[in-house]
Amino acid sequence: MSEQLTEFHRRVTEHLSVIYPESNCPQLADKMIAAIGLAQSCANPVAHRNHWNETDSYLISYGDSIVKKGEKPLVTLKNFMDEHLKGVVKGVHILPFFPYSSDDGFSVINFLEVNSSLGDWDDITAIAKDYDLMADLVINHMSSRSRWFENFKKCVDPGKDYFITANPNNDFSAVVRPRSSPLLTACETLEGTKHVWCTFSADQVDLNFKNPDVLLEFINIIKHYLQYGIRVFRLDAVAFLWKEDASSCVHLAQTHELIKLLRTLIEHHSPDAIIITETNVPNRENITYFGNANEAHIIYNFSLPPLLLHTLLLGDCRHLKTWMMSMPPAQAGTAYLNFIASHDGIGLRPLDGLLSEDESNALVSAVADFGGKVTYRRAREGHDKAYEINVALYSALKGTIAEPNDNMQLQRFICAHAIMFALEGIPAVYIHSLLGTENDNARVEHSGRNRSINRHIWNSDTLDAVLDDHNSHHRQVFDRILSLLAIRRLQPAFHPNATQFTLHFGTDVFAFWRQSIQRDQSIFSLNNVTNKPQTITLADINLIATDSWCDLISGIVYDDLIGKITLAPYQSLWISNRNYTGNHQ
Repeated sequence: MSEQLTEFHRRVTEHLSVIYPESNCPQLADKMIAAIGLAQSCANPVAHRNHWNETDSYLISYGDSIVKKGEKPLVTLKNFMDEHLKGVVKGVHILPFFPYSSDDGFSVINFLEVNSSLGDWDDITAIAKDYDLMADLVINHMSSRSRWFENFKKCVDPGKDYFITANPNNDFSAVVRPRSSPLLTACETLEGTKHVWCTFSADQVDLNFKNPDVLLEFINIIKHYLQYGIRVFRLDAVAFLWKEDASSCVHLAQTHELIKLLRTLIEHHSPDAIIITETNVPNRENITYFGNANEAHIIYNFSLPPLLLHTLLLGDCRHLKTWMMSMPPAQAGTAYLNFIASHDGIGLRPLDGLLSEDESNALVSAVADFGGKVTYRRAREGHDKAYEINVALYSALKGTIAEPNDNMQLQRFICAHAIMFALEGIPAVYIHSLLGTENDNARVEHSGRNRSINRHIWNSDTLDAVLDDHNSHHRQVFDRILSLLAIRRLQPAFHPNATQFTLHFGTDVFAFWRQSIQRDQSIFSLNNVTNKPQTITLADINLIATDSWCDLISGIVYDDLIGKITLAPYQSLWISNRNYTGNHQ
């Protein structure tokens, strides 16, 4: 065995000794290394390497967010991206594209198949050839209609010991719940009634990672994905992966070690592959998934969506500034994923410790006035508590708390994205934000699920018609978001790991400074978060007089560096000493 393979084997064994201390870990390491296909040789990943730069951004979409008669939806999605996004958006997160039984894909029946109603693996590979493809590893649970769960009920392998069971008489009061549904579901098996653990729903049965065979199954799944060009692995609901009696069953040490193990295996197979953890939890818990730059490469910036929404609905950036000043910069080789809308709702747990309960309730109430819904979870105190707001982001920004109909919806919406695109991290845009989609109440009524409100399915012909109408808000949103992204990807100061400092202009203007890693470009992001004009003095920014300064968005040049400038309601400025208009790399 080569020295490189020996070191790889040692690292895998060390991870396993934390997760399975009673097992023969060297032997188990052999199995897992063979499963990922590295028994003979492995790559040598470089620590603290950034796999991204300012050109990176992601589209978030279901495989069938756009449908066209007579065409596979995955083909339609790629055609849409090729026509409109090529050269601007670099990656795409296609939400679960596997056969499923519920939750719009997150109750997976078979991890190794593509849902035939969407397309096939060739369609996935075609997308992966042209875009960085992020796919969901729905690792916490599996459909109750899967073959594994059918085998569980028959008490045969594979599946007999693949799911978590528990005694319903035990005390589960310490368990953190993201839902208000029962934690345990009764199930009839050949060995009698068993109660299976269901963190999210009765159709999503939690997998038992205390059984190493389950982990081996997922290593095989990961290898399968790698073979079809998937480069970014989104670990769905991974915070709940490991369960221990009398614990919270969230963020346990074994969960963190499992992520580190998967990273070790994946990056020794494909050094350019990336792990991103989906952990919709309070900020201080979320950032632990970076580990010591040896766990997740990327974590979702979960506090950003509700905080930014609160800021724009209130017209006050005080809490957003406080949060931003408390955020540690990501180490080299790690990054935040910035988003403000997704297929899920806008999570409220990431506001814990950032907003008061009254402030959170005011946010929920305001969005409800704009047609939003609320999903609840079971709190430790035994009562239901608001868990997320379900709403299309364009509808959520219809007005403000003080002025529900101020006719500045479009401006507020673009301001939200201008802020998000300028922040430290990698931006991800949900397809329904890109298209300015509004609340789909008919889909909620049809499905009976609140989350359907932001999971509209566009008919391709209808979408073409609204995008052809230059007066429609859909086209205006589309053009302005893509314009901002096109500017952003050319600026080295917007590298995901470039320096970021908060600036102070009161609570009406949210402002921060970005500086490129090479320190040759500065960008001052100034954002009026109110529906009233705001005036600031350029001298307060301390622009260097020997440089030439202009706003990258409007193209306006600033000659008087001590003069005053007035920001229109919700206007954003990116004031820079360099205006890159072509590829600088």
